[in-house]
Amino acid sequence: MTSIAPRELARRLAAGERFVLLDVREPDELAICRLPGALAIPMGEVPRRLEELDRAAAIVCVCHHGIRSANVAGLLARSGFTHVLNLSGGVERWALEVDPAMARY
Repeated sequence: MTSIAPRELARRLAAGERFVLLDVREPDELAICRLPGALAIPMGEVPRRLEELDRAAAIVCVCHHGIRSANVAGLLARSGFTHVLNLSGGVERWALEVDPAMARY
């Protein structure tokens, strides 16, 4: 599983690259902050909702600090998804490095 730093993801998004941003946090966390356009599927629901994801798409898994999302990225890779990245440091690092106006918790 490969990670991507927040600044690199922001640069690639700004350049027009398309990613599915898969946010695996819980609804109460999403209510605090989220990346625009992110698809929200809580970590515990991902295994039974794999069919909702495009296996050909580049997917960036996102959580608070990058641990849960790393686990989901590993699951996706083991399930045959070939373009999977984990957002290193999660939304916390994104807020620190890319969007200081983002709410933090």
